[in-house]
Amino acid sequence: MNLQSMTGFARAVAEQDGASIAWEVKSVNGKSVEVRLRLPQGFERLEPAVRQTLQKRFSRGNFQATLTVGRAAGQQVQPVVNEAFLRDLAGLAKRLQEQFGASPATADGLLSLRGVLDIPETSETEEVRAALDAAILSALEAALTGLEQARQSEGEALHQLLSGHIDAIETLTLKAEADPSREPAAIRERIAEQVRLLLDASANLDAGRLHMEAAFLATKADIREEIDRLKTHVASGRALLANGGAIGRKLDFLAQEFNRESNTLCSKSNAAAVTAIGLELKAVVDQFREQVQNLE
Repeated sequence: MNLQSMTGFARAVAEQDGASIAWEVKSVNGKSVEVRLRLPQGFERLEPAVRQTLQKRFSRGNFQATLTVGRAAGQQVQPVVNEAFLRDLAGLAKRLQEQFGASPATADGLLSLRGVLDIPETSETEEVRAALDAAILSALEAALTGLEQARQSEGEALHQLLSGHIDAIETLTLKAEADPSREPAAIRERIAEQVRLLLDASANLDAGRLHMEAAFLATKADIREEIDRLKTHVASGRALLANGGAIGRKLDFLAQEFNRESNTLCSKSNAAAVTAIGLELKAVVDQFREQVQNLE
């Protein structure tokens, strides 16, 4: 299965019995499927079906879908103005202005009041309405297919980026594993030098106890487990990318594991070279996690 980004845009148009239909759909990052709809007046009946269609096609993303329906000339509905009511309201507004200094009424303000402007229902038959609804939902499917393709196209680019980050994490892990400072002889030399400095500084220190503490610190500073876990996480990341699908949450968890191991590696390191590798590793992990946030 291909990877999908959560970012994309698509548009689809259709016609049905002289009515023009246009859908625009776009998506951005989201923790789950969140849908915002903009439907023309009179088409609110389609909202449940539209939401259900989106939720079946996608598992994550913040979606906005806008429907536009244009009627043919013979199908245009003429608004009806209650002129008597409008005159009464205009007169009342004028008196309020003169007596109390209220702001003058505007035409659009008066027309927006309930009962002034009425848009009657069309006289279309149930068959005509059903056919129009079916055409609208069919156009939605076409728009969502386009959106899916756009998300997959960006997902392919993300696949390459994430694969590159995992390769870099593996390279740095192997570099830390092979660093000369991790050789037992090098570790013993550093610890021995530190012990010598402490003994020279104070003759009251217990040499035997000091050597025991040094041995304990040397064991604690070993990063073998961190390196092994990083290698395991690298293999898991490659397997997830190879299988594809909606793996955004799994990769986000993996990024947290990468970050935990790189932090521990830095804190346990007793050599500047390994610390530098750990810091570079943390930077790559941050880039990896940032890109993962865009995946479904």
